[in-house]
Amino acid sequence: DVSAAGVGGGLVQAGGSLRLSCSASGGTVSRNTMAWFRQAPGKEREFVAAFWRGNRIYYADSVKGRATISRDLAKSTVFLQMNSLKPEDTAVYYCAASSTIIMSTMTDPAGYGYWGQGTQVTVSS
Repeated sequence: DVSAAGVGGGLVQAGGSLRLSCSASGGTVSRNTMAWFRQAPGKEREFVAAFWRGNRIYYADSVKGRATISRDLAKSTVFLQMNSLKPEDTAVYYCAASSTIIMSTMTDPAGYGYWGQGTQVTVSS
């Protein structure tokens, strides 16, 4: 089984940084697609970054150059480092996992069956 739990986040000033972490039970980070999504108030959940099937990395254009997704296989944990934060990065960030998603739908939250509880990130201007 795969479950996801995301932690981290909080209140950060614009230009600052933070790191979110997500642990997946079952030690399947290396095989599953692990992704980060975010949802701002009144908006749809949007893709941020992913390790697709554990070996390819993808980023949304909105965070490219400012975000780094990484992992610690020994701890079965995936991280999202966000730098140069902007007020528009304010959202609830979710970790997600899927063992079956295909590349063409990787950015669609509907394709993920396992979700962390979400962590609030607030960027003040």
